[in-house]
Amino acid sequence: MRYALLAAWIVLLAATPLFADNYTVRIAITVAMYSAMALSWNFIGGFAGYPSFSTAAFFGLGCYVGALAQRNGVPLVLAWTLATIFVTAFAVALGAIILRLKGHYFAIGSIAVVEVVRLVISSWGSLTGGGDGLNVPLLSGGPDRVAATVLYVMLAVMLAAFVATVLVDRARLGFGLRCINQNEDAADMVGIDTTRYKIMGYALSALFCGTVGAIYASWVGYIDPTDSFSILLTVKVPVMVLLGGAGTVFGPVVGAGLFVLLEEFFWANFLEWNRAILGGIIVFLIFFLPGGFLKLDYRKLLRRIGIPAKQGGAA
Repeated sequence: MRYALLAAWIVLLAATPLFADNYTVRIAITVAMYSAMALSWNFIGGFAGYPSFSTAAFFGLGCYVGALAQRNGVPLVLAWTLATIFVTAFAVALGAIILRLKGHYFAIGSIAVVEVVRLVISSWGSLTGGGDGLNVPLLSGGPDRVAATVLYVMLAVMLAAFVATVLVDRARLGFGLRCINQNEDAADMVGIDTTRYKIMGYALSALFCGTVGAIYASWVGYIDPTDSFSILLTVKVPVMVLLGGAGTVFGPVVGAGLFVLLEEFFWANFLEWNRAILGGIIVFLIFFLPGGFLKLDYRKLLRRIGIPAKQGGAA
């Protein structure tokens, strides 16, 4: 049932260029983009339970590596591939160091990574343009064609991230990451190579973010350190996963879609207060739905409001 709903959701997003205006297509692209990043974060934050805030660093590096490659004549798809490989390799090297930290220390360290990378990019003006940013070669075609192309590519990345999530969930890696989440010391004692598993989870959390960053740079045509390494981005993605259900297969997709639609609704109707209202709702949901929407006991909720729930229904 859930796979059918996901397929219907992807088809709906993919069909928006056929019947909707540019604004709606942009929202569909944003949903696909954040869904891919939320699925990516779920490997380390959901399965392993490590509160990583490095997402903006991976996304921003993907933007810049993809942009620099294109500016130096590298074909588009190869530039995106190079960005993905570079960001993943960066995460492996960084993970070998930063994953020695745990809990709040790891969270603080991962935030520091974003700031350090942003400062390096900002200071290396001869290569990155510094604070002035970089122009990125535009995609060919008119606005409608570009939007449709970006949407389909983002959906492909989102689908790849979802397939990777399913494979990890059913593999020994997923089991090992969940054991680390439950009790890392005990997992180590029973023979799980916790260091290797954590690095693999951290690398997976960077892989799709790097790809998305490179595609985003090609879409918008201009990048700068402030936008590419936004601290707001690195907070949004974990919140999306928590809303849907951390450590689940479908939770990141549910949370990303819900968050983006709520954000757009409040932005359109409450321009001055949209962030305050959205923040309040998020805090409320996280307090009263700590397991996310997918872990909510709907039968109990229906009974409380006087609606008898069917027995034996699909979970």
